[in-house]
Amino acid sequence: MNKSGIRTGWRFAAFFLLATFFYIGLEVYVRPWLCHLLQVDEHTLNSGVILISEVLGTIAIFAATWIMATCERRRVDSYGLPISDAFRGYFWEGVALGIAVAGIVAGGMYAFGGLEIHGFALQGNDWFVQPFLWIVAMIFLGVSEEMWLRGYGLQVLGRGIGFWPAAVITSLIFGAMHLNKPEENFIDIFNIVILGIVLCITVRRTGSLWLAVGFHTTFDFMQFFVIGTPNGGNKPIGTLLQSEFLGPAWLNGGSLGTEASYIMLPVIFGFYVYIVLRYKSRNE
Repeated sequence: MNKSGIRTGWRFAAFFLLATFFYIGLEVYVRPWLCHLLQVDEHTLNSGVILISEVLGTIAIFAATWIMATCERRRVDSYGLPISDAFRGYFWEGVALGIAVAGIVAGGMYAFGGLEIHGFALQGNDWFVQPFLWIVAMIFLGVSEEMWLRGYGLQVLGRGIGFWPAAVITSLIFGAMHLNKPEENFIDIFNIVILGIVLCITVRRTGSLWLAVGFHTTFDFMQFFVIGTPNGGNKPIGTLLQSEFLGPAWLNGGSLGTEASYIMLPVIFGFYVYIVLRYKSRNE
């Protein structure tokens, strides 16, 4: 305790444990039941199973945030996602940036022979069903993952230890959350951590999580649905393009996909430069 009440470190720990508890509970006990009910194959990387997981993940994060917001006598949307700004300017700017970053990386992979495209993979009704399912799933993914660490977590830690230490800690946790992927390697985690820090900067500069949510939504939509990049050795099903990934893993990320490509490094730097030039620091 301090003069303001419970110390920020303990608040962060309580939030993280609550979110983890809710998430694991829903994943273990609710997701298999929903997959069975909706006849979704939970053993492949498809839009249906990701949508179910991310809806449950969003519920878990909102529940944890609501509990902490109630304890602090604040609104649940006061940690970077004000409902009044939902899917407005910042979000759409993030959408454009996510498409640009993933598209530039894919373009580099294609130019250097790490990616070949053999036409479209969709047929019949999938032309309408799959884009819809993937984009909705990615919106929920963007909201849940951004709220988990760059919502309440970044704000409460920032109040206690300052923005930069909080950004580094939450981004390291963000990277650690991806360690369960098969064949994980250093460059993939490094890219995720650095990208996480840049997304923290977008929150600091704009005062909102909506840009990061928009970016996260379309960056992963481009990876999974448009490019069809593998993730932890699993190839997504129901993708737009019929893609083949050739050449060394440093170029196309190998079994880990786009995020593990070395081309990500200069593109992330370009993303950072855009943000610091576009938005003046609120502390200046």
